Amino acid sequence: MIEHILYNGNILTLDKDLKRAEALAISAGRIVAFGDTDEILDLATPTTIRENLNGQTVIPGLIDAHIHWKWTARVLKEVDVFEVPSKQVAIDRVADRAASLPPGEWIIGQGWIQELWEDRRFPTKADLDAVTPHHPVYLRAKSAHAFWVNSLALQMAGIDRHTPDPDGGYIQRDDQGEPTGILFENASRLITAQIPSMSVEETASAMLEAQKLALAAGLTGLHDFDGPDAMAALQLLRDRGQLALRVVKNVNKEWIHHAYELGIRWGFGDDWLRIGGVKIFADGALGPRTALMFKPYQGESDNYGVRVTDPEEMLQIVSMASAAGLPATIHAIGDRAVHDVLNVYETVRKQEAQRGELPYTRRHRIEHLQVIHPDDRYRLAELKIIASMQPIHATSDYLVADRYWGDRCEWAYNARWQIDQGVTVAFGSDSPIDPFEPLRGIHAAVTRQRQDGSPGEDGWYPQNRLTVDEALRGFTLGPAYAAGMENRLGKLAPGYLADLVVLNQDPYKVQPSELLEIKVLATMVGGIWRYGGL
Repeated sequence: MIEHILYNGNILTLDKDLKRAEALAISAGRIVAFGDTDEILDLATPTTIRENLNGQTVIPGLIDAHIHWKWTARVLKEVDVFEVPSKQVAIDRVADRAASLPPGEWIIGQGWIQELWEDRRFPTKADLDAVTPHHPVYLRAKSAHAFWVNSLALQMAGIDRHTPDPDGGYIQRDDQGEPTGILFENASRLITAQIPSMSVEETASAMLEAQKLALAAGLTGLHDFDGPDAMAALQLLRDRGQLALRVVKNVNKEWIHHAYELGIRWGFGDDWLRIGGVKIFADGALGPRTALMFKPYQGESDNYGVRVTDPEEMLQIVSMASAAGLPATIHAIGDRAVHDVLNVYETVRKQEAQRGELPYTRRHRIEHLQVIHPDDRYRLAELKIIASMQPIHATSDYLVADRYWGDRCEWAYNARWQIDQGVTVAFGSDSPIDPFEPLRGIHAAVTRQRQDGSPGEDGWYPQNRLTVDEALRGFTLGPAYAAGMENRLGKLAPGYLADLVVLNQDPYKVQPSELLEIKVLATMVGGIWRYGGL
């Protein structure tokens, strides 16, 4: 029985057999037919809901292939220091929050970038101490690989001049050896161990608020990279029938042994909540200059970045994961980190071949892939590795990338090259590092420009621009393949899940600069309008 028909529309299916259609029919949350308006309306029964699209454009549901969902939800309640223009603005916002909280409560915030400030210097604990003598403060840099804390937070964590640097991280110190209040990479865990955790109910409630915003942005699915507490909240929402996004839950390195013991394999779950791959960090990030590089950062002759996980340990983890039925998904930003990860994957691919396993059974990924060494440029294609990238990072990072990577930027944020080699790309936002608005990501991929038009009419390294079709596929078919759901997600075709977005304009027909003006009118997931409607 046909439950729902959308007709008189401009439906962009991304299906090779029929790229555009006027109407589609839905039953039991899936598309069962599509074609011309008259032929689809002929399928209707007296109980069928018929909705006129009035010529509006429909695209497949958009999927964010890299997001930190609990963290994104939590940030909505934290101090907003996202890309503030000066250190003083950040301090003032922390002071405002302190005035509304009882002594002893943590003040947490996200998004500062010292590169935007006049002196481009890292802040210190002293900058915060004057306004927060009675509140511990923990402010993540936008990259989430550097962290700014005050003296009280350091005291609560027991960090002083005698505290050794942890593996995979370090404590910034002044000339006298005292901690400055800036921590890098894994050193942040010394602080986060002191911060009270959100309960599962609190996390689920925050996720519901974030879900409303995601649906309004046209998202119908996401690949999450947070910890098991996020999984607990997602299961709670799933059990209550409140989960309206399709979630692939990746397993972070710290909890891999639990997955092994339980025998959980990639794809375990259902179409709403399922297991993805094993997440590992190879290096840091560009913002704090901890991304691992072959050559030093420009102006910092002794800085090659930070290796967060040794290649030997990575190989052991990925090899065991693959044998247990789990692909790996590895954060690698610097060219040396990408090289190390590719070496690991090359070895594991040989092991898989010896077991008779084809590459599509282990859909390994590199997360971010922000700069690749030219000598490695063919290796993702050769090894059939998925490039999980965030187009909006190119436009938000280009000034810093130019400053510290120089000519290496020709190979930075380069999805163009990977697509040309036949590599599957899966696009996302890395929210809350950048906003989870896929239309902004599509605009960034197509124009290589920020919202204000910088760095100019042609964009940053214009030869690396994508077409609208390529960018749209990066937010649909790519993530669907990465999740092992390409037979039911990523396009609009019979048998596919009825996940779709209604837009007020056709992205294929507007000028690239006008992509940001496109509005999401409605979002459907599983045949139900979850945002807006007709």
